[in-house]
Amino acid sequence: MGVVYHYGLVDFQSIAAGAAMLASGGGGSYHDACSILQELVHQGWSGTVTVQDYDGATNACVLAIMGSPDAADGLTLSAVQNAISNTVAVMEASTGAALGALIPVEIGPINSLVPLLGAAMSQGAVWVVNGDGAGRAVPELPQTTYTGGAQLAPCPAVLASDASTLVDIESAVLGASTAARVESLAGGVVAGFGGYSGIAMWPSNAGNSFALSGSYIAGTLEQARGLGQFLLQAETPPATAAVADAITLITSRSASAVVTNFFITSVTQATSSASLDSGIIRLDNTQDQAQSTETHYLYNLNENLIMYSSASTSPDVVAPDSICYYSESTGRGFSNASDDLALYFDATTGKSTGQMVSVIAVKTAPQLYNTPGVVASFAALLRNMGYAGAMPTA
Repeated sequence: MGVVYHYGLVDFQSIAAGAAMLASGGGGSYHDACSILQELVHQGWSGTVTVQDYDGATNACVLAIMGSPDAADGLTLSAVQNAISNTVAVMEASTGAALGALIPVEIGPINSLVPLLGAAMSQGAVWVVNGDGAGRAVPELPQTTYTGGAQLAPCPAVLASDASTLVDIESAVLGASTAARVESLAGGVVAGFGGYSGIAMWPSNAGNSFALSGSYIAGTLEQARGLGQFLLQAETPPATAAVADAITLITSRSASAVVTNFFITSVTQATSSASLDSGIIRLDNTQDQAQSTETHYLYNLNENLIMYSSASTSPDVVAPDSICYYSESTGRGFSNASDDLALYFDATTGKSTGQMVSVIAVKTAPQLYNTPGVVASFAALLRNMGYAGAMPTA
């Protein structure tokens, strides 16, 4: 079973901070994650949640919030708790199996916390698997390791709204043979719920011989906690190079700074019909674009997928490698959610706030890279953005 951890509020805060770095710009808003955890403090919760490797004998499923981070702007603890309880209830009814364990779909400020909050709500009846399906955040379900297990079927996949009363709950139970089809079907449902939804899928139980075993990347929650602890305990914001070194040490994945202490000088964002935020972030080495001598562009679909320099014909970084934000001004990572970007770019003036931004490239987790179909799935998203070049090697 490996090491058994017992995470409390301080650990949740560290996980949110570490996940905000590792998520490649996605996985939910770090600003919202901090607000939600502050609400948890005010609720008076002072317990712990058990976090460990999957035991191959407990009914489990993947649990997350799906959709547009900007649609979920200002997400509250009660909204997340309602989405969790509604989604879990429908999943248990659909499978006929009470859940004993939950696992994140990805690493992200919100989506790393969702299973932990679900376990906290269970008063000890549910624990959390120390892992996830990507080691980063991903735009769509097919870009996870969960798709690699022949026995781990994606359905039933359950989506539920965050309604607080039984009569107002909206839910859908999807049946499909692949995660790609679930993604396609779920897009319309999530949009109908208002742009975001609770989602539970990939159930693991006696019916499929507890097939979650071997289908996830182990240890990633503890990695996020370790990185977050490094950031939160620093007396002053660490240098970008030091953060990259910490990521390499903690995750065993090579990390290096691509740009250091640039400024976000332009943000273009829109929410698609499938409830995904797509956008272009411009970074310059001066606050004034006209004075800049070096410019880079980040293209995102919730998550950062490709970054290139205006002075180069080849990209700086291409997904599935992670393109991670860090700021030496604030000592934190952040996401592409509007409330996170607001610290670094003033949408009302269309100019940088003066807070510096760095970008760190982190190599793909080997298990994600080697999961059949994952790189091809990222490549399809990149082709839709107009990139048809080479993909990163393992």
